[in-house]
Amino acid sequence: MRLLPKIHDTYVGRTVLGTVVLTWAVLAGLDVMLGLVSEFGDIGKGRYGLSEAFVYMALSVPRRLYYLFPYAAVIGSLMALGQLAATSELTALRAVGLSRRRLGFAVAGALAILTALMVLNGEKIAPWTQQRADALKSAAKSGRAVPQYTQGLWARDGETILNADSGQEMSRGAERWLQLRSVSLYRVGADGRLQEIVHAQTADRRANGWTLRDVTRTRIGANSVEQERLPTMPWTSRLDATMLTSGSDRPRYLSAGDLRRAIDYRRRNDLDASEFEEHYWGRWFYPINVLALCLAAVPFAFGTLRSGGMGKRLFIGIVFALGFWLLQTQFVKLAAVYKFDYRVAYLLPTVIMLGASAYLFKKRSG
Repeated sequence: MRLLPKIHDTYVGRTVLGTVVLTWAVLAGLDVMLGLVSEFGDIGKGRYGLSEAFVYMALSVPRRLYYLFPYAAVIGSLMALGQLAATSELTALRAVGLSRRRLGFAVAGALAILTALMVLNGEKIAPWTQQRADALKSAAKSGRAVPQYTQGLWARDGETILNADSGQEMSRGAERWLQLRSVSLYRVGADGRLQEIVHAQTADRRANGWTLRDVTRTRIGANSVEQERLPTMPWTSRLDATMLTSGSDRPRYLSAGDLRRAIDYRRRNDLDASEFEEHYWGRWFYPINVLALCLAAVPFAFGTLRSGGMGKRLFIGIVFALGFWLLQTQFVKLAAVYKFDYRVAYLLPTVIMLGASAYLFKKRSG
C-alpha cells in the first residue's frame, strides 16, 4: 500500500477535517455559552464584572478546545463518513481502488494534523492562558492587583521543611516571580534532630533560584545555639512555584512538564502522587485515544451509517465517544483504587475499542 496521499485521500481528509472543525466549533460554542452563564453568579464580587467574565471565558477557550477535541473528532468523523456513504461516494471511491484500510489511514492522517496542534496547545498555550484566567478572576474578586494564592503553606524538600504565611505571584514588566512572606525553614538531620532554623521576611523564587531577605539564622548544636542576622541569603532548593501550588492547583490544568515535576516532588517527599500521575499519563495517551477512536469508528461507515440520516449518525457518534470515555474513566478509577499502573488503565480501553473495531471491520469485509 502506497503511503503517499492520492487525490482521493485528500478528498476524504478534507471532508473529514471540515466536518470535524464544524462539529468542534458547535461544541465549543455551547461549552463557552454554558460557562459564561455559570460566571454570572460571580459577577459583582469585588471588581469582577461582565467585562472580566468575558475576558476570563476568552482565556479559557484554548483549554476547552483541548478537552472537547476528542469528542468532536469522533463525532465529526462519523458524520463525514456517514455522509459520504449515504451519497454513495465511498462506493465510488472503493471502485477506483480505495480500500477500507486506506480509508482509515486517510481519516487518521487528516486528524493527525489537528491532534498535533492540540497536543502543542495542551502543553504550551492552554495551561498558560488558564493560569492567566484564574489569576485575573482571583485578583478581580479579591480586589488585589496580584492574586494571593498560598496561605499557611507547608512544603518539604529533602531534609528541609518550609512554612510560609502567604505567597503571591509578583510581576515587573515581563518578569514574573513567586514571593513568599514570613518564611521559616527547618533543617532536620538524618537522626531526626533539628539542626537549623531560618526565618526570613520574604523569599523570592526567580529564574536563578531562591533569595531570602531580612534573615535570622539559628544553628543548633549539641551543646550550643548560634544566631546571626543577614540582609540576604541564597537558598538552594528544587522547590518552585509549580511544586508549591500543586496542592491547590487543579492537576488537569497543568502541562505534562509541570505534572512530571509535581510527581517527582511528591515521590521525593513520600507524598501521594496518584492524582498527578493520572493526569500525566492522560496527556501522553491523548493523541493515541483520538486516533484510536476515529480508526475504530471507520467500520460504521460501511453499512450502519449508510442507511441513516444525520440524526442517526450524530447519535451513534455521541454514543461511541461517551462509551469510550466512560470505559476509560472506569479503568482509571480502578487504577486509583487498586494501585495498578495508570498506563495499563489508559491502554486497555483503547485495545478493547480497536479490537471490537477490527472484528467489525473483518466481518463487514467478509
